[in-house]
Amino acid sequence: MKDVIKEIFSTVIYVLVVLAATYLVITFVGQRTQVKGSSMEPTLSDNDNLIVDKISYRFKDPQRYDIIVFPFQYEEDTYYIKRIIGLPGETVQIDENGTIFINGEELKENYGREVMLSPGRASEPITLGEDEYFVLGDNRNNSSDSRDPSVGNIHRENIIGKAWVRIWPLRNFGVLRHQ
Repeated sequence: MKDVIKEIFSTVIYVLVVLAATYLVITFVGQRTQVKGSSMEPTLSDNDNLIVDKISYRFKDPQRYDIIVFPFQYEEDTYYIKRIIGLPGETVQIDENGTIFINGEELKENYGREVMLSPGRASEPITLGEDEYFVLGDNRNNSSDSRDPSVGNIHRENIIGKAWVRIWPLRNFGVLRHQ
């Protein structure tokens, strides 16, 4: 009987350790997330499964062109995935031709799938606060991003992490290109 109790106790301790380790990894290191929609095409596609790195930004600041995950403020359990375009303290503006300007200088980037048709609220200069980021989807004409007042500027504290590895579909498995 002692052996049975010892075995049950050992199993319970093992399960608790595994659950605690899993919780710590998901909370502080990384988590799986699934892309819904086409706002990041062609970089990310609908139903891609990713691992989000939640630890890097504890040691360094997000950089321009990083692909980040953050919660949508008006819908519980809804997360957006977008690319950082504007950094804290910068002024972002998009002209009627879809050209992005950072502090008055044209941003040379090639992540946009096509020419932006609507600059949204960025038709006027937007100066970012010391903890704010301006994000865009790569599929600029099919993306709800910082140009939309319902998304707006993203505060540093709301960034969950950086999209790191695509794990599904297997044919596209690999580390994501940010820069």
